[in-house]
Amino acid sequence: MNEVTQESEAEFGRKIISANDITKTYGSRLPFTRSVEVLTGASINVYPGEIVGIVGENGSGKSTLMKILVGVLDQDSGDVTRNGTIGWCPQETLLYDRLTVRETFRLFGTGYGLDEDEMTAAMDDLADRLDFERYLDYRVDHLSGGNRQKVNLGIALMHDPDVLLLDEPYTGFDWETYQTFWDLSEALVADDISIVIISHLLQERDRIDRIYELKDGTLSEVEN
Repeated sequence: MNEVTQESEAEFGRKIISANDITKTYGSRLPFTRSVEVLTGASINVYPGEIVGIVGENGSGKSTLMKILVGVLDQDSGDVTRNGTIGWCPQETLLYDRLTVRETFRLFGTGYGLDEDEMTAAMDDLADRLDFERYLDYRVDHLSGGNRQKVNLGIALMHDPDVLLLDEPYTGFDWETYQTFWDLSEALVADDISIVIISHLLQERDRIDRIYELKDGTLSEVEN
């Protein structure tokens, strides 16, 4: 049985996310094939206003860990405690091809419980900061990969989360978009928002406060 708790800041200290001894095994429904142990006791703490990187080889379980931290996938055992709202950018964008960017913000804004004025303000601000204003009335399937990623990031930020979790965020980025991403990241951290970046390769290590390596199902902090 999974244990997920919500605690007050006084009880929980300064941790935004705390995960302890997380395990996850994927069973196989095929005969003569083994179950796969993906996580065997992974632990991590995330604090306000820091950028944390998680690296690992393809297939090491990074996306599985991310989904567990977000809360869209249950762990088999271990504890996850979240003390704040979460913004999530999965590797595969959660966008609907036939909606325009404007309609997409309205859809997700409604899901976040924002009113019309809040949705519009968030959309306008993020479109300006991420430079996709001219695409607001484009359908998602008419956007380049980089602009889809910008919209995906905007959606994850429109409800002012306390922590932003990003799975391979650089996919489709050109150099200008890459620079915009880091400029925005610095602004978020200045506002005490935490960022967790999962990638098979982390560049700009000097911008990252702590780096963990996911290997053999566990996390270990590595020298940055």
